[in-house]
Amino acid sequence: MTSNSSATLQKSSESLKLSWTNVAFFGTVHALALLAPWFFSWSALGVMIFLHWLFGSIGICLGYHRLLTHRSLQVPKWLEYILATIGALALQGGPMFWVSGHRQHHLHTEDKDKDPYAASRGFWWSHMLWIFYPRSEFFDRDTYQKYAPDMSRDPYYNWLDRHFLMLQIPVALLLYVLGGWSFVIYGVFLRAVILWHTTWLINSATHMTGDRRFEVADGSRNLWWAAILTYGEGWHNNHHAYPNVAKAGWKWWELDMTWWAIEALETVGLAKRIIRPPAEAIADL
Repeated sequence: MTSNSSATLQKSSESLKLSWTNVAFFGTVHALALLAPWFFSWSALGVMIFLHWLFGSIGICLGYHRLLTHRSLQVPKWLEYILATIGALALQGGPMFWVSGHRQHHLHTEDKDKDPYAASRGFWWSHMLWIFYPRSEFFDRDTYQKYAPDMSRDPYYNWLDRHFLMLQIPVALLLYVLGGWSFVIYGVFLRAVILWHTTWLINSATHMTGDRRFEVADGSRNLWWAAILTYGEGWHNNHHAYPNVAKAGWKWWELDMTWWAIEALETVGLAKRIIRPPAEAIADL
């Protein structure tokens, strides 16, 4: 942590306490991911890349973010549950926790006390320290009910929120059966670490560097390389200007793989009421 980050944490919230449980958990997963060179195989690498896309683009970006958080599109309930389950497999928390936190981020962007991962606290806070120094108001089930009332009444989402961590067990067992420890190291631990950091870059890097197409009241920016790593989420200034729009990349060259998946669902009749960029905004580009 930089001295500036430390000073900001001390000054703004004297009651912050380091969660050694979270440090131990994330530290252990990172340590196990470092075993990857000794378990390398091309097939294991392929599994890691596939699961990074499946859990990241389909689960987090499409399921948790554009569907559940912003309701940018509508799908049948059975498909919504499948997408939410895939998101839970990403090991980034249950759907109610994720949606509640992200809605607070949009309501109070960069407010050091009301935005769970406020970039105003510094890069490392918004990237990962907000998890290591958890503030109870952002990790409380009453908060989830307040900011995600549409989900808090759903028994399945409550179940996912409580048991998402256990879902890694069947994933690990399946991978072990298919390819032994090589598949487990790459498909569970290395995949989780890379997916964590690529997702966290949207909280940190895209609020600090990149291009600003729209003059919004926060520091969100479009960052091309972050968009590549996160299947389109890096077009963050576009998103903060129009958070309920399902398409993050607006220009033809703004790569948005998650949008491709939404278009595919629309083609087969499974996605409807898709919110697209408003015509007046497109005309000004």
